[in-house]
Amino acid sequence: MASLLAITRFLNKLLDIRNIPDNSRNGMQVNCRNDVKRIGFCVDASLEVFELAKKKKCDLIIAHHGILWKPQRYKKNLEKRISYLKKNKISLYGAHLPLDKHDKYGNNILLANFLGLKNIKEFGKYNRVAVGFMGVFPKPISLVSIKRLLDKKLRTNSYIKKNNDKLVKTIGIISGGGNSVIEEAIDKRLDCFLTGDKLHQVYGYAKESKLNVVSAGHYATETVGVKALMPLLKERFGVETVFLDAPTNL
Repeated sequence: MASLLAITRFLNKLLDIRNIPDNSRNGMQVNCRNDVKRIGFCVDASLEVFELAKKKKCDLIIAHHGILWKPQRYKKNLEKRISYLKKNKISLYGAHLPLDKHDKYGNNILLANFLGLKNIKEFGKYNRVAVGFMGVFPKPISLVSIKRLLDKKLRTNSYIKKNNDKLVKTIGIISGGGNSVIEEAIDKRLDCFLTGDKLHQVYGYAKESKLNVVSAGHYATETVGVKALMPLLKERFGVETVFLDAPTNL
């Protein structure tokens, strides 16, 4: 059993949540108990996940998408969600952009590692802070091969938008929704852009710039960061860990 305060302080420091501008109120969002025996990890903090956490007897949930935002989202659901957590004495910790950008446990660096990239550099500025990574394949690779790697690793069904016939040498990565940084991928003359969501809003820009795009799913691309924290906290604090899987298929 571990102290909720100790876990919170550790995560706050590890993820540097105070120094990363974000519209999520990162950190402890709902504090319900002092002692933690089992932690549930998830992508989205929702009632579906909370019910699963209760079933799995979790004392704490660590979510990529928490429930507190600036400005506040989904106000009609917020009271119901907080009430459920308090009633069942389940605390909630949220880590949004800090868990996207972390250079060891973040979604984007882990995706870069899955693909075996070399010469990895920061990429994808959001609020003037780079939250993604870009890199080079050791050998040029086809879009189909990239899809196969991601689909196997993430258990997803990636969508490919092929805008040129060349093999891919360079790629930029932003997990989840990466629409806002595709211009950076174009400016850096990358061969490919990997994100979660399909990029309808910037479809024309990618096509006109001959930038290949792979969309591996918002949910799937953001499972990797929280999963990477599981063995770390288990070893450091002696707690039990479980992944609370509630896929959206998006």
